[in-house]
Amino acid sequence: MVLVTVVGELQCRRGFEFVFEGPLAECRECKVRNICFHLDENRRYRVSDVRELHHECKVHEGGVRVVEVERIPTKAALPTRAALEGSVITYQESDCGAVGCPNYRLCNPFGAVEGMKCKILSVETSDVACPRARSLRVVSLE
Repeated sequence: MVLVTVVGELQCRRGFEFVFEGPLAECRECKVRNICFHLDENRRYRVSDVRELHHECKVHEGGVRVVEVERIPTKAALPTRAALEGSVITYQESDCGAVGCPNYRLCNPFGAVEGMKCKILSVETSDVACPRARSLRVVSLE
């Protein structure tokens, strides 16, 4: 199924990835708002094709262009005991605030928020090298 939305003219290129964080108040009166707002909040998307349709926009400098997007999985580090392929989980944010850690983005990924229902699509076989000695595995979440 092809998902169609709009992205800012400056971000309009194949392969551009983004997290849809929900509708903005500035967009309430926009004539193309329905094409923006049908994506799932806090999910990651990648632009797969760019169309020629251009619209003016109050939020994006230079306007927006219509694009086709695909939903992409979010890579995250989860406790090994919770990393079961095919299971549906309620995502819990990490309580680790070690911003300098090389695994910080895995433990605090874009596109995953507290309380969000996610399906574990796959689990990597090796453990994450956690400086705090936590037993973690990298998973792909949908």
